[in-house]
Amino acid sequence: MNAPEKLPLFELSTWSTRQLADVEQALSRWVACPSGAPAPAGLGDAMRYAVLDGGKRLRPLLVMAACEAVGGNAQAALRSACAVELIHAYSLVHDDMPCMDNDVLRRGKPTVHVKFGQAQALLAGDALQALAFELLTPEDDSVSAATQAALCRMLALAAGFQGMAGGQAIDLASVGKPLSSEQLHEMHRLKTGALLQASVMMGAACGSIGAATQSALRDYGAAVGLAFQVVDDILDVTADSATLGKTAGKDAAQDKPTFVSLMGLDASRDYAQKLLAQALASLKASGLKNTDALSALADMLVNRSA
Repeated sequence: MNAPEKLPLFELSTWSTRQLADVEQALSRWVACPSGAPAPAGLGDAMRYAVLDGGKRLRPLLVMAACEAVGGNAQAALRSACAVELIHAYSLVHDDMPCMDNDVLRRGKPTVHVKFGQAQALLAGDALQALAFELLTPEDDSVSAATQAALCRMLALAAGFQGMAGGQAIDLASVGKPLSSEQLHEMHRLKTGALLQASVMMGAACGSIGAATQSALRDYGAAVGLAFQVVDDILDVTADSATLGKTAGKDAAQDKPTFVSLMGLDASRDYAQKLLAQALASLKASGLKNTDALSALADMLVNRSA
C-alpha cells in the first residue's frame, strides 16, 4: 500500500514574492499618474518617493491573503491592497513632519519633508490619500458598485477619526503622560490596529462570506493589528536604526507611552505571542480552508526582527 501523498508546505516567501510583484507593478503604474496624467510641479516625484522602493507591504499582503482565503475578486483585491498602502504611506509622510514626530529617517532613507520640503510633503500626503479612494472606484466594471462602496467605507473608517487619525491624536496628546493599559490599548487599536484590521476585512469583502466568518476574520485582524504594535514597541528598544530603517529609540526619547514602558520587555514579548495564538485561533474558528497565507503572515509579523 502506497503512503499517502504529502501536501507541500506553505512557503510564505514564495507566495509573498508573487503577490508583491503584482502590487509593486500596480503601485508603480498608478502612483502620481493613475489615468496617464502625471502630477504637476514635482508633486509626483514626492508621491512616488513616499510609496515606492521600501516598506514591508504587510497591509497589501493581508488584503491579498484574505481575498485568497475567501476566493474573492482578484482585481478588487489588488486595488484594495494598493489603496491601503497609499493610506499607510500618506500617514507616515505626515507623521514624520516637524509638527508631529519630527523624524528624519524612514524606510532607510531621508523622510519626505527632508528630501522635498515640508510644503511638498504635506501635499504629497494629501494627494496619496485622495488617490487611494480613486483606485477603489474604477470606471470600468471590474469591481461592482456595491463592492466599491463597501471598500471605500471600510478604508475611510479605518483612516479617519475613528481609526488611524484618532489614534495619532491620542498619541500626540499622551506624550509625557502615563497611560493605563486600557488607554494604551485603545490608542493603538485606533492608530495602528484599525488599518491592519481593515486590510483583512477589505480583502474578505472582495468575496462573499457569512457573518460568523466575518466576525472571526475581524478578531484575527484585531489580534494581528495589536501584535504588530507590541512588536514595534519591542524593536524600538532592541534594534538599531540601520536594522529598522527608521530612528530607533525615539519613543523613549520623546517620552511616549509604549507596551514596553508599561509592561516591561519580557512581558511584552509574552504578550505578542499570546496575541499570535489568538489570531491563529480566530482563523481556525473562521471555517475557511485556505488560510495558510494569513497564518504565516501573523507568525512573520510577531516574530520579525525589523
